[in-house]
Amino acid sequence: MTAVTAGHRPGGHARPAGAAGQQASAGPARPRRDRPALATPARLRVLLAGLVLLSLAWGGFGGWVASVHSSAADQLVAADERLSLDAQMMYQAIADADATMTAALLTSSQPSLKPLQRYQRDMVTAATALSRLRAGDGGHGADASLTALSGGLPEYAGDIAQARTEYAMGYPLTGGSFVQVASEEAHTVLLPAASAVFTRENDARQAASSQATGLPLMIAALAVAIVTGYVLLRAQQWLTRRTNRVLSPGLVLASLLLVISVIWLAAGFLAARSDLDGGIAHGSGPEQNLALASIGVQQIRGDAVLNVISRSGSASFADDFQATSKQVGPGPGSWLSAAAGAQRSGGSGAAAVAAAEREAAAWYTANQGVYSLGSKAAYAAEQQLVVGTSAAGTAAGYNALEADLSRAIAADQAAFESAASAGAHVLDPLAGVVIAASILMAAGCAWAVTRRLAEYR
Repeated sequence: MTAVTAGHRPGGHARPAGAAGQQASAGPARPRRDRPALATPARLRVLLAGLVLLSLAWGGFGGWVASVHSSAADQLVAADERLSLDAQMMYQAIADADATMTAALLTSSQPSLKPLQRYQRDMVTAATALSRLRAGDGGHGADASLTALSGGLPEYAGDIAQARTEYAMGYPLTGGSFVQVASEEAHTVLLPAASAVFTRENDARQAASSQATGLPLMIAALAVAIVTGYVLLRAQQWLTRRTNRVLSPGLVLASLLLVISVIWLAAGFLAARSDLDGGIAHGSGPEQNLALASIGVQQIRGDAVLNVISRSGSASFADDFQATSKQVGPGPGSWLSAAAGAQRSGGSGAAAVAAAEREAAAWYTANQGVYSLGSKAAYAAEQQLVVGTSAAGTAAGYNALEADLSRAIAADQAAFESAASAGAHVLDPLAGVVIAASILMAAGCAWAVTRRLAEYR
């Protein structure tokens, strides 16, 4: 009997020793490592969800950005600019009412009809502007400045009425009279409160302007659009490799819609921004400087009239006149010069500002004469120069200067409304365009991917 040697089989070939052991030790077969974690249909479903959500996300974010800018522009045109103008009108009306009535009482115990009518118009204007400011106060109904004005205007009117009654009865208009009490009420309570409201409304207007023309949100929207476009490109490339089709009509349509919506959004925003910036630069900007100049002019006029009544001998009114006249201008860094530099050449506002600059210089000379007479105790001549109706008096110069400032403010206001309204109208449809395009993008992506999914059924 022939022994069978290990590693040999009868009639067979020799097998290397240890092969059986290696096979036995190999254990069960392992899964192939190059097998994909998800099958192609599953990947297509993930791609479908991702593209649809990304398209809608672009529309949501881009539409929100467009809506923010559009709302800010509409708020600027419809509310903030008008409330700022109301605050300015209220201040001017209070200051003019005080100067007009005090000067009229200094002239005669029985003022003529013209100054009385002017005083009544001023008080109605102030009350109307205050009512609109309270209505548009945005929830600040307890604002201290508006509360002070609401209570102070009737009190001031009552003091003026009492002053007229006393003066008609023969009581002199001296320090401590109701005229002085009313005028001091206007200067220490009403006008500071009106100035605070004017400052607040100007701040709100500037905030709305910055929001309407700001770049950060628009840059963020463009970044989202770039990400969306990159994902659409990569999705197209992936489908091309998987399906051997060069183009997917649905994804091409989505890409075209993305490009169109981005161009529409960017072009509309830039056009609106140009309109708004132009309206601010040549409208509300110089208008604000002119409003401040008008307030300064009224402060100078009111101080001169109050100085005639008080006869305190204090130099504070003269010092305030020097400081305020430099702020008003004309001169480097003054409000009038800044407004003149921002006017469009040949416009009605430019002509009115130029006239105001000429009149201001002459009016300052007349006011210097007033304080010079006061320092010499020439009170009768001082009073005549302040409240008299001659062309050389300060009243005539004040009326002419205020008329030109009002014309310039009205021209700048019209320029701003025209430009800002045009910009707001450009912004209005942008949100709807972006959202509609994103919905169509999502439909195009869904169409493209579901067609590929159908091939696996």
